[in-house]
Amino acid sequence: MTTEFLQILWFILIAVLWIGFFFLEGFDFGVGMLLPFLGKNDHERRAIINTIGPHWDGNEVWLITAGGATFAAFPHWYATLFSGFYPALFFLLVGLIIRGVAFEFRSKDANPKWRSLWDWCIFTGSALPALLLGVAFANFSKGMPIDADMQYTGDLLTLLNPFGLLGGLVTVAIFLLHGIIFLSLKTEGDLLERAARQAGKVWIVVIVLTALMLVATYAYTDIVRQLGINPGLVPIASMIAILLAGLFISRRQYGWAFAMTGLTIALTLITAFMIMFPRVMISSTNPEYSLTIYNASSSPYTLTVMSIVALIFVPIVLAYQIWTYYVFRQRVKADPKTLTY
Repeated sequence: MTTEFLQILWFILIAVLWIGFFFLEGFDFGVGMLLPFLGKNDHERRAIINTIGPHWDGNEVWLITAGGATFAAFPHWYATLFSGFYPALFFLLVGLIIRGVAFEFRSKDANPKWRSLWDWCIFTGSALPALLLGVAFANFSKGMPIDADMQYTGDLLTLLNPFGLLGGLVTVAIFLLHGIIFLSLKTEGDLLERAARQAGKVWIVVIVLTALMLVATYAYTDIVRQLGINPGLVPIASMIAILLAGLFISRRQYGWAFAMTGLTIALTLITAFMIMFPRVMISSTNPEYSLTIYNASSSPYTLTVMSIVALIFVPIVLAYQIWTYYVFRQRVKADPKTLTY
C-alpha cells in the first residue's frame, strides 16, 4: 500500500468514527436534552433515562477512538486541534463528565430536588457537547486562523462566530429530533404519544435551521471551489433524507424516520469532510498554511500497523455493539414495578 493510499484511508476511517459517534451519541444527547421537559414525573424521567442507560457510555467510545485515531494517524492535526481548541474541548469534557456523573448519582437519593438537580445536569451535559461539536465542525469547514507553524492563533471567541454558532444550533436541533424519534421507538403509553406530538414541531425547527445552514455554507466556506455550485449527490441526499424524516413522522413510521435522521447526520458529516479534503484543518490566514493529510500524517509504517489492527478489532467492536442493541431492544415502560433505578 502506498503512503498516499494509507493517508486517504485513515482520513476516511476517522470520518467514519465521527459519523458513528454523531449517529449513536446523537440520540443520547437528544434524549438527555428532552429529559426535563418530556418526563412529567419521576417514573417517566427514569424511563427516559433507561432507554439510553445500556448504551450511552458505549457510544462515547466512538469519540475516544476518533481522538486516538487522529493522534496516531495525523499527529500534527491532533496537536493543532487540541492545543488551539483547548478551552472548547475543556467545556466539552466538563459536559460529558457532568452527564456521566448525573446518570450515576441521580438515584442515590429519592428527594425530588436532588433528582431534579441531576436531571438538569443531564440536560446541560447533553446540550453543551452537542452545541460545541456543531461549532467545531462548522469551523472545520469554514477555516480557522492557523500560522505557518501549524499553530492556531485565535481563541474561544474566534470559534463562536455566526457560522460556527449556527452549526452548533443545527447540531442541537438534529440531535433533539434524533432523540425524540428514538424515544418514540423505545417508549409506550403517554410518553410515546407525547414524543410523537413533539417530533413534528422539532422537525420544522430542523428544516428552518438546515436551510439557513445551507445558505451560510455557500457564503462562508469554499464549497463552490471544492464541490462546485452543484455539490453532488451526498449533500443533496442529506436534504432529501431530512425531508423524508418529516414524511415518516407524519405517518408514525418511526423506524424509517429514525433511519432518515441518522442518514441526514451521516451525509452531513460526509459533506463536511468532502469540503475539507485533502485538508484536515483549513487555515483562514493563508491557504498554504492549511494542514493536509499529507503534511500532518504519521509515517507509512505507523499507518500500516494501525490499518492491520483496525482490520482485526473494528469488526469485533461493531459486532459487540450491535449485539448490545439487540439485547436491549424492548420498549421501556414508565412503570415503577419494572423500572430499574
